[in-house]
Amino acid sequence: MFKKLLIANRGEIAIRINRAAHELGVETVAIFSEADRASLHVRNADESFCVGPGPVARSYLNIPNIISAALISRADAIHPGYGFLAESARFAEICNDHGLTFVGPRPETIAQMGDKATAKAIMAAANVPTTPGTDILGSLAEALDRASDLGYPIMLKATAGGGGKGMRAVRTPEQLEAAYATAQAEAEANFKDGRLYMEKLIDRPRHLEVQVLGDSFGNVVHVGERDCSVQKPSHQKLIEEAPAPAIGPAVRRRLHEVALAAARAVRYQSAGTLEFLLSGDDVYFMEMNTRIQVEHPVTEMIYGVDLIREQLRVAAGDPLSFGQSELRASGHAIECRINAEDPMQNFAPAAGLLTDVALPGGIGIRVDSHAFAGLSVPPFYDSLLAKVVAHAPSRSEAIDRMRAALRDTHIAGVKTTVGICAAIMDDPPFREGGIGIDYLPGLVTGAAAAR
Repeated sequence: MFKKLLIANRGEIAIRINRAAHELGVETVAIFSEADRASLHVRNADESFCVGPGPVARSYLNIPNIISAALISRADAIHPGYGFLAESARFAEICNDHGLTFVGPRPETIAQMGDKATAKAIMAAANVPTTPGTDILGSLAEALDRASDLGYPIMLKATAGGGGKGMRAVRTPEQLEAAYATAQAEAEANFKDGRLYMEKLIDRPRHLEVQVLGDSFGNVVHVGERDCSVQKPSHQKLIEEAPAPAIGPAVRRRLHEVALAAARAVRYQSAGTLEFLLSGDDVYFMEMNTRIQVEHPVTEMIYGVDLIREQLRVAAGDPLSFGQSELRASGHAIECRINAEDPMQNFAPAAGLLTDVALPGGIGIRVDSHAFAGLSVPPFYDSLLAKVVAHAPSRSEAIDRMRAALRDTHIAGVKTTVGICAAIMDDPPFREGGIGIDYLPGLVTGAAAAR
């Protein structure tokens, strides 16, 4: 095992990685921007280094400064968390070039799965079902031709995309020109890669994903599926749960089988997630995220495994600590993302000073958070403040437990998503299960209209 780990991230995920490392007896190094100098992840680490001012391009994406911090601190490895540099093949290669172990899959795997068009071709060759679509589009004229062939509605997607960026639903030829330009500009701004491709739009699907783990010895396991269909209009997730409700055993088995086939097709190592759309009983591959997911705690709660610990062990050269037959799910878990956002203003980010923070606890409740009274929420980063997770023997009990936990969650100083999450727990369609990705925008629109 490594002696010292640099954590190339911030916020709750940096704290989560720090804790797992300390449990393994590994010393930790935090990095921070000038805006995060007083953050909790800095306090919890054994050492810390400022890597630049607030804007991400000058701090958490500043590869020379991050590598310098690792070398100066004599770190053995770097864990990127999620976001920022987590899915940068170039960063993984630079780590390896400097004798630093990158805690994640091989750079070539990141590169293959990071290009959505390439990933789709690899999955199709491995008999993983994919959505009908195109290769990378060369022009608007080509997009118009291919959309006509596929048939409307279609979805434009950034080949280097993620987090809902560079995605546009298009229902008529008249909408395509504007959508093509805005999706391309958004992809270029977020990923420095404006290339787009197109898929047939599957109306009102569910968004399911399967957690996988692999090691350098060829062992690959799945750790069940999650339902991530409660999404903001930007396609970013708000509530996740495991296992997925309202699916039959044949569909569940199919999800697990194709996820394992996909992971084996790229000789996957570390933790990763295969994302799928579900329409009726039909499963379609969307993308593979070559990192730990924000929503990994719901999987940990029902399987009793530590996914970050497994990442560290695999990166250090150890085999997975369990096989498929040893993994058994127990109960149901739900995660609510508590973001500094205003749901009634299209989830606009809300920076500011947290004047009061009270987070829930009790049986079956887990909170991953970096929030505290006096924390200044900067405008530069993701708006996530806390993840509240409820685990119980059944889904209905998990929902009730989450509802009670949200009543005990108090964050003052900025607008948050606590209220909308609580409203969802009481909403009959959510409680029944099986909702699609169009659920939350409709709920918010209805709530805004009722004000």
